[in-house]
Amino acid sequence: MSTNDSDEGRSASVDVDIVVIGAGQAGLSAAYYLRKFSVLPESGFVVLDHAAGPGGAWQFRWPSLTLSTVNGVHDLPGMSFAETTGTDAEQVPASVAVPHYFELYEKQFELPVHRPVHTRVVCPRQERLRIETDHGIYAARGLINATGTWERPFIPYYRGAASFRGRQLHTKDYYSANEFAGKHVVVVGGGISAVQLLDEISQVTTTTWVTRREPEFRDEPFSPEIGRDAVAMVEDRVRRGLPPGSVVSVTGLPVTPAIRAARERGVMTRRPMFSEILPDGVRWADGTTVYADVILWCTGFRSSLDHLAPLRLRGTGGGIEMSGRLATQVASDPRVHLVGYGPSSSTIGANRAGQAAAAELTSFLELR
Repeated sequence: MSTNDSDEGRSASVDVDIVVIGAGQAGLSAAYYLRKFSVLPESGFVVLDHAAGPGGAWQFRWPSLTLSTVNGVHDLPGMSFAETTGTDAEQVPASVAVPHYFELYEKQFELPVHRPVHTRVVCPRQERLRIETDHGIYAARGLINATGTWERPFIPYYRGAASFRGRQLHTKDYYSANEFAGKHVVVVGGGISAVQLLDEISQVTTTTWVTRREPEFRDEPFSPEIGRDAVAMVEDRVRRGLPPGSVVSVTGLPVTPAIRAARERGVMTRRPMFSEILPDGVRWADGTTVYADVILWCTGFRSSLDHLAPLRLRGTGGGIEMSGRLATQVASDPRVHLVGYGPSSSTIGANRAGQAAAAELTSFLELR
């Protein structure tokens, strides 16, 4: 690693071969494989993470999301998650267990994670990428972006939203069902988080469930074939430069014992999307209204890529054309890999993407 202050009068920068942005599942996986491919920490690569501590987005999940209810925690390469949790860990919050695992992982493999470091922007500078942060500037030959989606919650616009006198919040802001006791909650969304939170909240108060399209439930076990088919469909989209779709829209929602119990309580009756938000509720196109104290938007997230805007990676349709073995490489700029994007947005997909990105980027930069 060297310091370069010849950038035409601009602030001094630190030269490094590869910068990894993000220390979640995908970022740590990429860092592990960079070490495995003999890229030296500090001099060859650094990992920049905006959070105060290890754990990626897991550290911000709601307390009731335990290891018994979470939709799978996959091992990082080289270290078993189960070996770090001990016995009787099923009721441990995922927000505690997974950050503990990530912390041990970073220490075990001596990964050069710098935190808290906020990446402001990434700009092209001839043969290098200029990565500006609140803790200095890096000039990198290559970039593995693993910023995920947690920082970009998506709430669709509906007429009248500003007039609502109750509370509106996103999944990202959820903490406990008990805070809604005695209030009527409209839960919006058809994903896994939506049905999990609908189940929790409906046990302490009344709810209305609203989705844009009819949810599809999956009674059969989730097979590797189903997973591969879902990933393949998303991968096809990003290879064509289209915005990535939702994997759950392909796989369907798993029918867990909790969901069966919720059905028996009568809370899994879905209503179509409302057309307008009123000061004290929501209204459908046919004039039907429902009173609401709270609207909980379980409407997903978008990829956190705003800091890459100067690279002009997006096409006319808003997507990014991807290439490479596992579609992690940006087709228009092979110095840039996106992991945790599109087909690698799941935890198991993030592992494979981290390996592919590290292998392809080190080969492209002739580091091995």
